[in-house]
Amino acid sequence: MKFSYALLPDHALSDALETIELADELGFHACYAADETWHKDLWILFAAAAGRTRSIRLGPSVSPMLLREPTHVAQALATLDELSGGRAEAVLSSGNTGLLEQYRIDPARLRPLSRTKEALQVVRTLLDEGTITFEGEFYSYDGLFTFARPVQERVPLKLGGMKGPRTFEVAGEFSDGCHHALSYTREAYAYMVDHLRIGAERAGKDVTSLDIGAWVVFATAEDSAAAREAARSMVGIYASAMSDEQLRRNGVDPAELKPVVDAIRAGDLARGIELTSPEVTERLSVSGTPEECVAKIRDEIAVAGVNHVVCGVTDRTLVKAFADRDLPEVPGAREQLRLIHDRIMPAFT
Repeated sequence: MKFSYALLPDHALSDALETIELADELGFHACYAADETWHKDLWILFAAAAGRTRSIRLGPSVSPMLLREPTHVAQALATLDELSGGRAEAVLSSGNTGLLEQYRIDPARLRPLSRTKEALQVVRTLLDEGTITFEGEFYSYDGLFTFARPVQERVPLKLGGMKGPRTFEVAGEFSDGCHHALSYTREAYAYMVDHLRIGAERAGKDVTSLDIGAWVVFATAEDSAAAREAARSMVGIYASAMSDEQLRRNGVDPAELKPVVDAIRAGDLARGIELTSPEVTERLSVSGTPEECVAKIRDEIAVAGVNHVVCGVTDRTLVKAFADRDLPEVPGAREQLRLIHDRIMPAFT
């Protein structure tokens, strides 16, 4: 089982760089960040981190193909790969629905999965060949080239997915894996892995060769209640992006969560947090003491065939930034990374 650190680039950049350095020293597989306008720019952050780290992999999870031109993503990835000595990778998706709404983009009108699948092909081609002539449904190029060349022979490209099943099947067939965001039950991950396998078999691949990632809202502390309170501040914000089908696969009745989602979409985060029950927090996060987190990962996630846990660490800084709540008892990101390294990773070696 690989463990990675996922950050939202909202900390002071000096602080974020120190945290990435620590994740590198502790042996985390990768550091990912959201490629979204809401946050500081991950590409600049990771360019700085590349020169201060040795082995940790760096890249977006996810980069939105309804907002980013795929050849620009390929150019940025190749540049980051050279800076890092061959440690860049990317997870692509159509994008965060909330962000797309603020751009007045209706994903349904743009055939998001078909567009993302074609964008994946464009990024793959330009990374591998340095030039592209292509006539697609969404993208067209005539001899476009770049001098940005990766160090790795093959930069890993994966897809991000939530609802499925088609996204999971496309990921299994055409990419190097899938990061499934915001699921927490054996049923949800078995569903993903089953459909990844369908796609992988179409391409003659063994599904276990893929990066099968679980991107989870994560908070851990010696004080279980403090960790769960941190997660509670974020669960509703993330759950507002989940489909009814995904909520049900995670044991949540969409009607139960509707008042929370309505409050958050109306901009009343305080009300949304107030309405998020401890039971929903438990179902829609990996949170608690390190031992409680081990049990959830082991019994609900790893058992389904997931081989990569991507910890979206929720610390007091993020809670303050997103929810304007002061939770001084919640550990910072670096302290949580040490707890993951010392007391969670050893359970999966």
